[in-house]
Amino acid sequence: MLRTRTLLSRFGPFGQLRLSSTISIPSTQKGVIFYESGGKLHYKDLAVPKPRNNEILVNVKYSGVCHTDLHAWKGDWPLDTKLPLVGGHEGAGVVVAKGENVKNFEIGDLAGIKWLNGSCQSCEMCEMGHESNCAHADLSGYTHDGTFQQYATADAIQAAHIPKGTDLAGVAPILCAGVTVYKALRSSGARPGEWVAISGAAGGLGSLATQYARAMGLRVVGIDGGEDKAKLFKSLGGEIFIDFTKEKDIPAAILEATQGGAHGVINVSVSEKAMSQSVEYVRPQGTVVLVGLPANAVIKSNVFNHVVKSFSIKGSYVGNRADSREAVEFFSRGLVKSPIKIVGLSELPKIYELMEAGKILGRYVVDTSK
Repeated sequence: MLRTRTLLSRFGPFGQLRLSSTISIPSTQKGVIFYESGGKLHYKDLAVPKPRNNEILVNVKYSGVCHTDLHAWKGDWPLDTKLPLVGGHEGAGVVVAKGENVKNFEIGDLAGIKWLNGSCQSCEMCEMGHESNCAHADLSGYTHDGTFQQYATADAIQAAHIPKGTDLAGVAPILCAGVTVYKALRSSGARPGEWVAISGAAGGLGSLATQYARAMGLRVVGIDGGEDKAKLFKSLGGEIFIDFTKEKDIPAAILEATQGGAHGVINVSVSEKAMSQSVEYVRPQGTVVLVGLPANAVIKSNVFNHVVKSFSIKGSYVGNRADSREAVEFFSRGLVKSPIKIVGLSELPKIYELMEAGKILGRYVVDTSK
């Protein structure tokens, strides 16, 4: 049984929702789907999904485009995707229908669909608040059709509540990129006034990591390449920029700039070399955090150096519901902004081309109406 109410949404110049007269939920919608890994991306009419008893149906207005979406399309991770598949996992929109067991959302609420679409809620990992590590996790845009469509479903327990009046285009990347880097920064253990080094500091994840780090009272060293990325990093509050296209000895430069190394290193780039290099400039007793997921990558650490410096290497995988709520609160308070470029959903193949070429500054967000 579905509880529905017809709804018409109109948006101001910055994506804020305004409600007016009513319409019904259509039977078809526009979306991007592929039928085989690495196959053609089809922008076409798709059936509007129906939410299960525990799900909400969200009229997705905007969706961020993440590097994970590229991997999902290529199928180059050691985790099978569903096929055919609608990708996307940073969707922000309005709830237009819900299953009969849903108690925490009402029709008309703003909601976000995240990478973690749902989990079992009964295993050890879920009980401990590590839902993303649930063996039965359902993943948006990977094992569950995602947000590169105008209507998408999500488990109401895992869906993010978005405050009224929020810029939906701006908050979309927070639902994955923001939550992910916020959790990674917390996992680093770095304290206010200490140094964090962000590898890939001006990309979609890195540009948000820089802002969250500053908002958390941390000093930031950014590693990336090019003048445009240096300017973006500085504009976001970053302190020291290391250009890997110019600097011959990156570890030495960071050790000197931080007077002993970064207390925390956040690897959001998809460079295997950069990840292994990060263990050379982490401070003794510091923490290297792995976030980016380059296919088939292996991080190498000299055992003698590792033991003598007594540093840790951690993986950090998105975040739980509390992390999501806190990450969104930083955005709502104006402490973090998404440096985004909005294009139509139909242009998704072009975004993937730019992503593969490493030519993206900040984050692309797709408008599902175009």
